Amino acid sequence: MRRPCIVGVMGGARADAASCENAYRLGALIALQGWVLLNGGRNTGIMEASARGAAEAGGLTIGILPDAHTANASQFVRVAVCTGMGSARNVINVLSSNVIVACSGGAGTLSEIALALKHGKPVITLGYDLSQCLQFYQGHGSVCTAATPQEAIARIQSILDQVSRVD
Repeated sequence: MRRPCIVGVMGGARADAASCENAYRLGALIALQGWVLLNGGRNTGIMEASARGAAEAGGLTIGILPDAHTANASQFVRVAVCTGMGSARNVINVLSSNVIVACSGGAGTLSEIALALKHGKPVITLGYDLSQCLQFYQGHGSVCTAATPQEAIARIQSILDQVSRVD
């Protein structure tokens, strides 16, 4: 007997209406194919929308929760897996999926894309703009670039100076 295809739908907890509508449609289409939808399991954003779409179309939904409880689980997740692992659960999301669809999201979605690539999983992006994600984090000072080792050292020193001013 052949195992069902598990499609991992990854995306942000905070997503705009258009991204959530796409995730809802994606979830419904996954269910109509007879595939299983797996996501982060929470009751918000892409996770909620994709699970709702799949569940309303009669599909099976699996949620890999970051928490040790189901308090924040989507009501549309049929199988909730409590991990208590926080963001480390992203590895389970990726390794348990045959294919990853990365919807609108941030660094968590980016980590899932990177893990999928590292483990040879196919990745399809749907409304996920890698450059926009990196620009967001550059704008918040979390990502910067250096052209030379000396410039990297100068940036490290600047970061350390800022941290010592806060301490």
